[in-house]
Amino acid sequence: MQPEQIAPEGTALKEVAYAPYRDPEEFIVEWTDRIWVRRGIGLIRENYAADAVVHGAYGTVRGVEPVVSGTLQKINAFPDRVGQADDVVWEARGDDAFVSSHRVFSAGTHTGMSHYGPPTHRPFTSRTIATCLYRRGVMQEEWVVRDELAVVQALGLDPDAIARDLAFAPGGVVRSAPPESPLTCGDSGPRPDGGAAFRGECEHVLELIEQVWNGRRLDRVTDWIARDVTCHTAGHRDVIRPDGYQRALLDLLAPFPGARIEIRDVAANHSAPHGGVRVAVVWVLRGVYDGIPRYGRPTGSPVDVLGASQFLFRDGRVVREWRIYDEIAIRAQIAHARGDEPSP
Repeated sequence: MQPEQIAPEGTALKEVAYAPYRDPEEFIVEWTDRIWVRRGIGLIRENYAADAVVHGAYGTVRGVEPVVSGTLQKINAFPDRVGQADDVVWEARGDDAFVSSHRVFSAGTHTGMSHYGPPTHRPFTSRTIATCLYRRGVMQEEWVVRDELAVVQALGLDPDAIARDLAFAPGGVVRSAPPESPLTCGDSGPRPDGGAAFRGECEHVLELIEQVWNGRRLDRVTDWIARDVTCHTAGHRDVIRPDGYQRALLDLLAPFPGARIEIRDVAANHSAPHGGVRVAVVWVLRGVYDGIPRYGRPTGSPVDVLGASQFLFRDGRVVREWRIYDEIAIRAQIAHARGDEPSP
C-alpha cells in the first residue's frame, strides 16, 4: 500500500511531471539519492535545464554547470555524506509541473579538502530546504538554503573567520519584485485553484509572518502557534514553547531591527506519514545591520537573508516549524561591508 498523500484540490497533475516515479515526492527523493549518495554527479545535466536558475544565500547563478561543479566539490569535502529526506511538501503548478519543498537532514564527516580548509575529520549534521520548480521532469528554478552555521560549528571552525574568507556584497539574493499575492501566485507560478489549496492553513502562516515576524507582535504568537510548539532553526538549534519561539525570532531580527520579511512562495499538502498538513514558505529578509552587535560592530549596511520554513499543523495551530537560513552568509555580507581581511 502506498503512503496516503492528498494533492491540493483542483490539481490534475499528469504523470509526465514526475515520470517514471509514482508521485513528486518519490521523484525528488530518488533523484537526490542518485546524484548525492550514488554520486551520479553528471546526472544533474539530465535533471536540470541547461539554463536553470538557482537562488542561494550567496546570490543567483544560471546554467547547469555551476550546479555540477558545486556538487562535485561538496561531495569531495564530505564523501560519506548522506542526505536523508525528512519531508517533501509538493504542489502542482499546472498539469505538467510541480514545486517541491524538500527538507533534507544531512550527516557526514569532513575528510576531504573544502572551501573551509583541510580535512578536520569531524562529523557534522545539518538541515537544508531546497525548493524546486520542475516542469515535465526537468528542474527550471531552485531556491536552496543550507544551515552552514551548523556545519562550521560542528567542524570546530571559527564562523567569523570563515565568513571573512567568503565575504561578498549583498544584492544578489532574489532581486525581482516580491509577488503581490503569494497565496495565489508566488515565484514558482500560480497555485492550484487560485490559492484554494489548504487556504486556511496557508493564510494562517502568512498572518503569523505578517503580524508576529513583520509586525513585531510577539505577544500574539499564541494566536497562531500551539503551546507545545517546537522550532528547529539555524545552528542546528531547537527551541520549544512560545517563549522559545519568541527568542528565536528575536535572535533573527534584533541585529536588523527595521527588517521586513518578503514572502516569495507558498506550497502546501497533506501527508499522513509526515504528520498531516504542512505549509512550505520561501522568504527573504531585507534589512540593515544597525541593531545589536551580534556579528561585531554594526555597519549600517544592507543585508539580504534567503530563508525557507516548513510549518506542521495540528488542531488548527502550528506545532512545529523548520526555519532554515545561512548565518555564515549573513556574517560574510557584514564582513564585506566592514572591509574585514581574509584569514591569513
